[in-house]
Amino acid sequence: MTSTTTLPATPGPTGAAAPVLSVRDLRISFPSEAGPVEVVRGVSFDLLPGRTLGIVGESGSGKSVTAMGIMGLLPPSAALRGRVLLGGRDLVGLDDKALSRVRGDSIGMVFQDPLSALTPIFPVGRLLADALRVHQDLTKRAAWEQAVELLDLVGIPDPRERARAFPHEFSGGMRQRVVIALAIAGKPSVLVADEPTTALDVTVQAQILDVLRRAQRETGAGLLLITHDLGVVAGHADDVAVMYAGRLVERAGVEALFRRPAMPYTARLLAAVPTVAGGVRAPLVPIGGEPPSLVDLPAGCPFAARCAVALDACRTEEPALRPVAGHGDAACLRAGEVADGTLDPAGPAAHEDRDTGAARAPGGEVVLRVDDLVKTFPLTKGAVLKRRVGTLHAVNGVSFELRAGQTLGLVGESGSGKTTTLLEILRLRRPEGGRIEIAGTAVGPAASATRIRELRRDVQIVMQDPLASLDPRLPVHQLLAEPLRAIGADRDTVRARVGELLALVGLDASVSDRFPTALSGGQRQRIGIARALATEPRLLVLDEPLSALDVSVQAGVINLLARLKRELALAYLVVAHDLAVVRYIADHVAVMYLGRIVETGDTEAVFADPRHPYTRALLSAIPVPDPGRERTRERVVLDGEQPSAAQVPAGCAFVDRCPLHRLLDEGTRERCRTEPPAPARAAEDPGHQYTCHAV
Repeated sequence: MTSTTTLPATPGPTGAAAPVLSVRDLRISFPSEAGPVEVVRGVSFDLLPGRTLGIVGESGSGKSVTAMGIMGLLPPSAALRGRVLLGGRDLVGLDDKALSRVRGDSIGMVFQDPLSALTPIFPVGRLLADALRVHQDLTKRAAWEQAVELLDLVGIPDPRERARAFPHEFSGGMRQRVVIALAIAGKPSVLVADEPTTALDVTVQAQILDVLRRAQRETGAGLLLITHDLGVVAGHADDVAVMYAGRLVERAGVEALFRRPAMPYTARLLAAVPTVAGGVRAPLVPIGGEPPSLVDLPAGCPFAARCAVALDACRTEEPALRPVAGHGDAACLRAGEVADGTLDPAGPAAHEDRDTGAARAPGGEVVLRVDDLVKTFPLTKGAVLKRRVGTLHAVNGVSFELRAGQTLGLVGESGSGKTTTLLEILRLRRPEGGRIEIAGTAVGPAASATRIRELRRDVQIVMQDPLASLDPRLPVHQLLAEPLRAIGADRDTVRARVGELLALVGLDASVSDRFPTALSGGQRQRIGIARALATEPRLLVLDEPLSALDVSVQAGVINLLARLKRELALAYLVVAHDLAVVRYIADHVAVMYLGRIVETGDTEAVFADPRHPYTRALLSAIPVPDPGRERTRERVVLDGEQPSAAQVPAGCAFVDRCPLHRLLDEGTRERCRTEPPAPARAAEDPGHQYTCHAV
């Protein structure tokens, strides 16, 4: 089942409504060997009832620490000053016992990682009932009934039965729904959501945001939404506060801020977001540089070193947050010029990695061919004597090909089989079913050991988490030298090649002596790419290469990948859940559901005219960083969860969630349930294929 919704327009000002939360001159610091780290510096804002304030900024800007300071969840070493007024009561200075009576009652929080926010040894119904009884005089039975009602409110199916389940028995999206239920259990006046959708698929993200909106309506609470996703802010915030180097640098209504930002930092954040409209790929403009250290900040504006339009005066005195005519507030000496459009915050020079948005080159020879790939896993039961009780069909008849100089994006929800497909390719062994051919060689017993070793040089991977994929004990030089030594390169070749690789990915040679922990996220990902390029591969497999990066860093890596593909004629196989990024970087896209490809074709053809109902739901859930478009477009929000791959339907795999199924005649509905749909081709584009009886 699905629901088709149109987002409501931004409500107007609430007039004389009193703020439910007032933060005044909040300052938070932590001790360090180099001196106090001023993580939050003089933050002030008001949150009105029923409205949503979005707080955005790069990692390290102080967003989450601000939320933790408001909730009283900072470690004992933190020093907190200022005022946090909740219903007129100042929370600063209260002991933990007093704050515990406030948390969960007047103020609730939705954490980023739902699994770590839930106690694993208790059923979710017990967790909710206990939270209710802490703040209300309820019997166990009454608390349990209210817990079931809360689970029903946030959209947990069969809530009475699922209340007895433990957190690990829920999917990520369902766990986040439970956390929201916990946050609203006491009907708080303030909800704080810290990156509530970061690790979720785009369809699950849409469901969670709808649940948050529903929870806000039920409680009338003001919502403090902390996120790095500017599309989410455009669709759900009423007001936006931008943080940089521990302070607010811009504050305005959502429409005014997205239409014409007044602070160069905000404008550069928006310019770094990959957006594609009508097939035109606007160049991405990375901000460049790194945020300043918050120990002994230099005089002047903290953004001056990265700002293309900074004046000499910007480097002598930090500008205060001042009103900008017809806009909001901005901490910039040139805010008026930026806001009225007379000054381009990107400056006259483009970044060296900036993508030109030029037409994509035609593909070369076939680098990877996958035909009817199958991968299953046994389901067993028993602690000592295990017996097979079923089969998990992770990949079920997947076929595609990839040419040199082109990018294929594999998209779909978690559990659709994308990563398993990548791993089957990277194993370089005969697959369980089907055929994998790399650079003209079929992987299997027929390939010699020497040829397999050559193929391992031709196929490399860039992992999702660059810090976890790099040995923290080795400096950058040794990290890059390691794959070269593995293929027998001599010392002089290694030394020269390491320098070439650093230059290739846009890093200075000075980083070669640094360890991964001393690098920024963007630098670490560039090192991961350089390491993958060391053996001069023909195919790069990228597994969520941008999900752990800020939007500004992400833009630089996207431009880098585009440049490397042009210069080296590389083929990219990309798995990503950010469909806006996929549309920007991929030449072709394959949509996977329950181990099968349900639609494939040229990226623009699929995005502009999706044929399969699942593809339409995925694309409609992509947040658009434009409040006007995001709040008026029609969305298809999928209900329920992707079924288990251990019980694949006899017919169409998508039948139980398909929005078209209930609208069909009885004969077609029966075909959907009993007969797997054969691939069909779009009349105007034979390369655009989809599998659906109803289209």
